[in-house]
Amino acid sequence: MGTSESASVRGYWVHVQLQKTEDLKTNACITSSKPVPKAVRDALERVHEEVVCLESCWILDLGSGSGRDCYLLSQLVGEQGHVTGIDMTEGQVEVAKKHIAYHMEKFGYQKPNVEFLQVYMEKLGDAGLADNSYDIVISNCVINLAPDKRAVLQEAYRVLNPGGEMYFSDVYASQCLSETLRKHRVLWGECLAGALYWKDLYRIADEVGFSPPCLVTASPITIGDKELESIVGDCRFVSATFRLFKVPGSSRAGPGQVTYNGGIVGHKRELVFDANFTFKEGEVVDVDAEMAAVLRSSRFAEKFLIQPSAAPQGCRCKGVKVSSRQLHGWVQG
Repeated sequence: MGTSESASVRGYWVHVQLQKTEDLKTNACITSSKPVPKAVRDALERVHEEVVCLESCWILDLGSGSGRDCYLLSQLVGEQGHVTGIDMTEGQVEVAKKHIAYHMEKFGYQKPNVEFLQVYMEKLGDAGLADNSYDIVISNCVINLAPDKRAVLQEAYRVLNPGGEMYFSDVYASQCLSETLRKHRVLWGECLAGALYWKDLYRIADEVGFSPPCLVTASPITIGDKELESIVGDCRFVSATFRLFKVPGSSRAGPGQVTYNGGIVGHKRELVFDANFTFKEGEVVDVDAEMAAVLRSSRFAEKFLIQPSAAPQGCRCKGVKVSSRQLHGWVQG
């Protein structure tokens, strides 16, 4: 996408942000709220309950807008943690910056633990963001607006610490989109024209170096506009949340038996990790090599007892392991 097209998309997106949700033509960019534990809700009313263990973490928010989520997250990471918000829109960044002092005073912090930078998420180096400098990268329905999604994931991988996590929601398509769809201005603003073919996420994640994507949730997107329905034809879209982990080679040691020790605020008895794994306190679960490596290297490591296992690569976890075929079925509708 050229400079003029990027400016057009940016202009439409800013316009959409100023409208009421009923003015949108699809539900692609509307996130339904879910009940969260009280300890988290008091500080962070609209961040997904799976985002836990954040004390002293360094977090990067891709597409931070006016800074709402960054200020909420700043309360969870504490004064020793840090939150960086990046956005491509100058006006949004200026609004976010304007209220730093106000929020730090409200939170009782002696020094700011948030910053906001105007930069494209494909080029984080332009803002001086260093290798291995963040524990978590988050984003909510913005990567679809990036022309080069591989560059976004590559940059996220670069700035993450070993064991770090990319936790993000976005829109995916059931097929590769035609040039006509990809250049449709309204579909861009509605977060559909830039949707990644869902199989390409798995391919790109592997190429960049991430562990296989862990699917958290997925739901179909509805289009409430007849004209747009005719334009997209038989293509289907899904809104999905994934976790990607930067797993160092030293953590890869085959399948394992893991026991959740409990203790995570709001998840003391049970931790719903993703669509495949729910860990209950004290329960031994066989996991495959990938999940064992993720838990061993991630910020959750101290909350688990992880032992070697002779279990096969297909885990014997309770519940149904969500496969690529099942996701394909959800996308197809």
